Amino acid sequence: MMGLAAYGQNGDKGKIMPAESVNSIKASPAFAEVLLRKTELSADLESFLADYTEQNLKILDIRFELTELDKSIDRLFSVKPTELSKLTLALGKLLVRKAGLMTELLRLQRTSNKDHPEVKRLTRRVEIYEASIKEILG
Repeated sequence: MMGLAAYGQNGDKGKIMPAESVNSIKASPAFAEVLLRKTELSADLESFLADYTEQNLKILDIRFELTELDKSIDRLFSVKPTELSKLTLALGKLLVRKAGLMTELLRLQRTSNKDHPEVKRLTRRVEIYEASIKEILG
């Protein structure tokens, strides 16, 4: 009999998927890459919280990037069991890089308006990464 597991901590709440699928996703190179970045950021956050307040821009940036990485993990958990081969290291790197670019964009938007050339360039880079991710995940 196939065991069932909750979708995952970051997945769609209430949705049930086979434990084998959850384990396969967690064993994928894409998941490992995103988890590695989340772990690095969480360690940095822990360290910075000793010296900075929650309102510090470093803290806000880390929390933002962690949220973006959580969204990426949600996307990984939405992959159908028949398409697990899509969860490659390259996909993980794309997801991590996109989260980093989104954080850079947030940082830039604090000091520049949306029509600033750098904001436009960075927004376009985020769009390019998202297009590549969509090409892989469908």
